[in-house]
Amino acid sequence: MASLQFAVFPSISTGRRRPEFRSVRRPVRCAAADERQALFNRIAPVYDNLNDMFSLGRHRVWKRMTVSWSGAKEGDTVLDVCCGSGDLAFLLSEKVGVKGKVIALDFSREQLQIAASRQSARTKPCYKNIEWIEGDAVNLPFSISSFDAATIGYGLRNIVDRKKALEEMYRVLKPGSKVSILDFNKSPSQLTSSIQDWMIDSIVVPIASGYGLANEYHYLKNSIKEYLTGKELEELALEAGFPDAKFYDIGAGFMGNLVATR
Repeated sequence: MASLQFAVFPSISTGRRRPEFRSVRRPVRCAAADERQALFNRIAPVYDNLNDMFSLGRHRVWKRMTVSWSGAKEGDTVLDVCCGSGDLAFLLSEKVGVKGKVIALDFSREQLQIAASRQSARTKPCYKNIEWIEGDAVNLPFSISSFDAATIGYGLRNIVDRKKALEEMYRVLKPGSKVSILDFNKSPSQLTSSIQDWMIDSIVVPIASGYGLANEYHYLKNSIKEYLTGKELEELALEAGFPDAKFYDIGAGFMGNLVATR
């Protein structure tokens, strides 16, 4: 398998030095994107613990489903956008194995530091194939048709220009490959939406307030309301150039996964 010439740093060693990564962010930004970047930097230290608490660990099952739907296989070069603290990147690494490659990109420096630290603490040989990049999902620093599969976990909802992000995914994927996108589901069901709102107001925000992050997690409710339904996501993927897109309700309808084929 030919190697790709990416501007990234070498894999993290298992020594004591502080994990590092190279920033390849482009200078053009908007205020809304900067605000969301700052939000994710603030929640980074407790992000994983809160995910486990809020979902009772079920997010790990949903993420495995997302990786499976991506079609990633042994020896592939794959991309995880909005990688956060690295959950999907680690699962992708296990799929592609030591002969594969995982490029994981996020705009939050703090999340990437945590992801790189998690990598340095793990011993499976395949985890050495992950490289972390601080970058912008709407301006990916990769050439056309670079990747065999891609994922986004809980990220598309937080991107201001979602169509542009999907166009970028289309551009960097190889023909016939897939992007698998996991996120909260903006359900057309009033009952599901009402339960979702109650859970955020009565469980998520009160727990987050114990960490001093009530305002940050109150944002979650508004971000879901401003997101797209499954049908709208399918339509957006088609507009971005994907010839095929399918949305799946998961997690009793509270989560959803869009699979778009290049």
